[in-house]
Amino acid sequence: MLVQRLGAPSDFDPLLARVRDARIVMIGEATHGTYDYYRLREQLTRRLIAEQGFDFVAVEGDWPDCDRVHRSVVCAPGGAADPQVALERFERWPTWMWSNAEVARFCHWLRAWNLERPEGQRAGFHGLDVYSLWESMQAIFDYLGEEDPASLEAAQEAYRCFEPYGKKVEEYGLASRFVSARCEEEVVRLLARTREQAAADGPDRFAAWQNAEVVAGAERYYRAMVGGGPESWNVRDIHMADTLDRLLDRYGPEARGVVWAHNTHVGDARATDMAADGMVNIGQLARERHGAESVALVGFGSYRGTVVAAPRWGSPAEAMVVPPAREGSVERRLHELLPERAVLVFGGPDQPDWVTRPIDHRAIGVVYDPSFESWGNYVPTRLGDRYDAFVWCDETTALHPLPALVSPGEMETYPAGV
Repeated sequence: MLVQRLGAPSDFDPLLARVRDARIVMIGEATHGTYDYYRLREQLTRRLIAEQGFDFVAVEGDWPDCDRVHRSVVCAPGGAADPQVALERFERWPTWMWSNAEVARFCHWLRAWNLERPEGQRAGFHGLDVYSLWESMQAIFDYLGEEDPASLEAAQEAYRCFEPYGKKVEEYGLASRFVSARCEEEVVRLLARTREQAAADGPDRFAAWQNAEVVAGAERYYRAMVGGGPESWNVRDIHMADTLDRLLDRYGPEARGVVWAHNTHVGDARATDMAADGMVNIGQLARERHGAESVALVGFGSYRGTVVAAPRWGSPAEAMVVPPAREGSVERRLHELLPERAVLVFGGPDQPDWVTRPIDHRAIGVVYDPSFESWGNYVPTRLGDRYDAFVWCDETTALHPLPALVSPGEMETYPAGV
């Protein structure tokens, strides 16, 4: 195991050497609301794009919202001149995950970087997630209305199937358990049509195809969600892994992508107790599909600090105190060994015992109650198997949300919240 203290972006050199041959680099976060994770992830990603030629960033966010950001950063016709304008249009709770000053800083840099490059060589910004059923449906309507009015009826049929439930898709999920309320057939027809059209070149056709994939994934997700168990989690992470693969295909045979998501998605589930519960995640799926040598998984963690989260589902975000990590955890051990920022690169014969055996590793979602720390928020983890590298911040601070539009709390990411 190699340990490098972090003080400047150049201190990521050992990690960059480790990921030099990777096609996919996934960079995690132990919370969705920590400034330090976002800032260090930005520094690492900028170097991956500028020095190693990575082609896009794909995040744990909705495709339609992120597509507005993408159009801004690649300077596409109709895209906002300021990426922050696109970020401030994020409406789904929790908006602060991507609508924050730290992501805005990165997107400003990415747009400036792209402006100096030909159109076909610009780095993109995309969403991997599955939640945006209604927004993706509307995007399909907008596209077909302009490009293929003859196919609009198929999309409208799919929409009419969901319409009786308004936008309360959890009601659709409940109804599908007891009556023949499933919209699966209409969605499958819509997906087949848009897949055929996507065979033709063009970013708008690809976006329409991806929105149709989201609609199909969302239908499966909301149906699985009401049944409990691991199925809805797996539907979501498989969708994200499939979207990543489509992006790699879209960008070309030599394409390389960076993924930003929570540690629970990025770190290989087989090295945690998630596997015993029948759960998979995008880190595991990427290793299985592309080979471990082509995938680098980077986790994050801290001992104490502050974080932006919400005390209840759908309630306003607030800055909360993250207490010192509990005894026996990864975070407590690293606090004792490395009371500074550092990056740990795993591998080799000299792995310490606490890296190879199961040990508690903290995970904080969008809903957080610090008083639960004594019995919750920890995932048993073999750190050296779960990640290829780990970024350590002994003390962290809360990120800075933008004044985004905030919609009422929805059931869509409940109860996982990561």
